[in-house]
Parts: sequence; structure tokens; C-alpha cells
Amino acid sequence: MDIQTIKREFLEYQEIEKGRSLKTVENYDRYLTRFIKQMAIKTPADITDDSLRTFRVWLNRQASPTARGATLKKNTQNYHLIALRMFLKYLARRGVTSLAPERIELAKTPGRELDLITSAELERIFKATEGSSLKSLRDRAMLELLFSTGLRVSELCNLDQDSIDLTRDEFSVRGKGEKVRLVFISDLAKEKLQTYLDKRDDMSEALFVHLAKPKTEPERLTPRSVERIVKAYAIKAGISNKKVTPHVIRHSFATDLLQNGADIRSVQVMLGHANVATTQIYTHVTDRQLKDIHSKFHGKNRKE
Repeated sequence: MDIQTIKREFLEYQEIEKGRSLKTVENYDRYLTRFIKQMAIKTPADITDDSLRTFRVWLNRQASPTARGATLKKNTQNYHLIALRMFLKYLARRGVTSLAPERIELAKTPGRELDLITSAELERIFKATEGSSLKSLRDRAMLELLFSTGLRVSELCNLDQDSIDLTRDEFSVRGKGEKVRLVFISDLAKEKLQTYLDKRDDMSEALFVHLAKPKTEPERLTPRSVERIVKAYAIKAGISNKKVTPHVIRHSFATDLLQNGADIRSVQVMLGHANVATTQIYTHVTDRQLKDIHSKFHGKNRKE
């Protein structure tokens, strides 16, 4: 079977059957194309232990596009391997002879470091939105909603005005892989949203929109627009030494829950993580609580 044909069918399967986003499908396409071209793969049977090993060596020696003099990060290398492993699983499911997907082991990566801001810094960002203009009201409502729910920026931008019933404390959101989950909204976030919506006089169904010029219908905010807005308020709040993004506010949502006693499984569900291992990147932020416990309970019976 021709490799290009089955690769196209795999990508269509990911988009249609698995509900992957177009961006994810584009990434799979790019990684698989690089492997197929570099290893001169013609059929699935050409994917062997030898071709995999040769590709991994080649990949490990590629220059980083962002860091001069460095090679590709292990995480980036793993993205290629994950795409290939998913492709091999698809082949196995169809009974096509190729390398067993279990033969692919991911490269070990250093522990992920989170971009975090303190609760005081977050409050300064909120305070930086103060004002009665529609823009100020929109931005405060948006920031409060991000922190209250832990939404991904793409999920936030996809919300419509009728997505949220402000008489309730919860609403459903469609996240990655088209999975629906329940998120919860604080009283303060509801209050800020109501104030913002009361001042809207356009007909757009989108919850968060660009401020339109007179006589034009406002367009829905994009994730990139929200990123720029968050960055601008961080700078206005005097936070210039940290990278502040909508995802950092999502981190703040998760760490706030954990530091106040929430269990990791509940946080996983609220974030919409498919695997609890993804959520465990947050657990180290509670280490300071371990220090308090150590000081309180350890070595109390020792005498000099």
C-alpha cells in the first residue's frame, strides 16, 4: 500500500473519527512527512527498527529553529515520535504490516517548569483593568472567567453569549477532542460578565468580541488577541520579568485549587486533562506546604 495514500487516510481519520483539531492534524502531517521524506519510506513495510533508529539520530542532530547553536529540544523530538506511534497504531488497527507501535519509546525529558505568577500579581492584573469603558468591562470579565474556570484560551474564544446561564454556577464547555466537561463560575466572575454584557449593544452571538467600529458587526476575539490583551495588562500591572499568558492564568486556577486542599483527580477533571500525569506537573507547587508540615511535626522529641 502506498504510504502517501494511507497517511492521508490516517489524517482524515484523526480529523473526522477522532475529532482532532485542524491544527493537531496539520502537526501530525508535518511530523510524518518529515519522517517519510528523510527515510525515503514508500510503503508501511519500510518502517522498521532500523529506519526508526536512523531517524531518531538524524532528529537529535537537527538545529533548533529558536536557539542558536542548540539542537532540537527533546519535547520537540517526542512530538515527531508520538505522531509516528499514532500512525503505527492506526496501521495495526487496519491490519497493515508495519513496525509495532510499542517499539517506539519517547526520549526522556527534563521536568517541565511552569510559568507562574503569585496571587498578588494576579490581583494587580485584575486591578489594571479598572474602568467603565466597554473595553475595560470586557477585559475584566474575560480575566475573571479565565481564573474562575481554568478554561483554555481556545475554549474561552469559542464561547457564545448563550453558552453561559448567569443564574447558574456552572456551564458546559467543549474542549480538546470534542470532549464536553463541566466548569464552575464564581459569583465575582458572574457579576463582571453581567456588567459587561449589559453594556453590549451589538448583535454578535460571540461572548468576547473585538470592539467594532460604528455600524460594523464586531468579530469574535481570537486566542492571539486574548494573549495580547493579557500581556498588555501584565505590563500595566508592572509585571515585566515574567511571561504572562492566558495559560498562566489557567495554571493559577489549578495551583489555587491544590494549595487550598483540592485533590489532584478533581483538578484533572476540571482542567479537562485526559491523563492525570498531565495534571501532576502542578503538584510541586504545594511543596511549600510540605515544608510547613515538616517544621510542625518532625524531630519534636529530640534533645541535645
